[in-house]
Amino acid sequence: MKRVLLLCMVLLGHIAWGQTATKTETGTITRTTAAGITTKSFSRTHVMDSTTLVKDSMGRRYAYKEWHDKVLSGRYMLRKNSAPDDSSDNYMLVKLSDADLARIKAMRSKMNPDESGVIRTGAKFNFVRAKAIDGYEVLPDKLAGKVVIINFWFIGCAPCRAEMPELNKIATAYANNPDVVFIGVSTDEKDKIEEFLKTTPFQYHHIADGRKIAAMYQVKGYPTNVIVGKDGDIKKHSMGYGPGMLDDFSKLIAEELAK
Repeated sequence: MKRVLLLCMVLLGHIAWGQTATKTETGTITRTTAAGITTKSFSRTHVMDSTTLVKDSMGRRYAYKEWHDKVLSGRYMLRKNSAPDDSSDNYMLVKLSDADLARIKAMRSKMNPDESGVIRTGAKFNFVRAKAIDGYEVLPDKLAGKVVIINFWFIGCAPCRAEMPELNKIATAYANNPDVVFIGVSTDEKDKIEEFLKTTPFQYHHIADGRKIAAMYQVKGYPTNVIVGKDGDIKKHSMGYGPGMLDDFSKLIAEELAK
């Protein structure tokens, strides 16, 4: 089974709410008939949008928002029904079993994070001075000795929105602990973030217009999550969102606080 991981890549494009995703398939199809064996090469691009035909095993057709939300939950996948060289887009919405999810989590646990950039395990995280839209001041001296969780995101990133409920649960659990700080760095403007937060809670201190900050930390994809320990070193970082991606966050925070 292919790894199920939702990721908004900085340069390669992304699946965003109200936008489309494209996927190009190439290959060779071999058919055997009474006349003999024929081989045909194909190359086509799938456009995943509101016109994409998605049904379940009972034949019920799903609207774009329905199947899109289910896929983003990490518990569903789309399986192509039509032939690879078919010009139509016809998919079946399939719910992943507990065994499927367990395999995905097991594969994820074996994957090593990208350690080639500024954000790498064990490296010192150098905080920059900034002011969040709620007035919270991000100051290096102020954050010294605290456990800091950073999330790089933007409104149009569907995987970013998909992980917010899970991140909110973690943030809520430490809401009254002054030694744990949650900071979001968004590429969006302040007014857009404030409007977004009216309908979609995200319980972090959010820094607006964070493109330069993200570039400074060499953020390669969204969402990117980072846990910085009390000693200022990066204890964990991840990119993308999928089943089990945040399972050990609370445990790591508790371990850091116990030091």
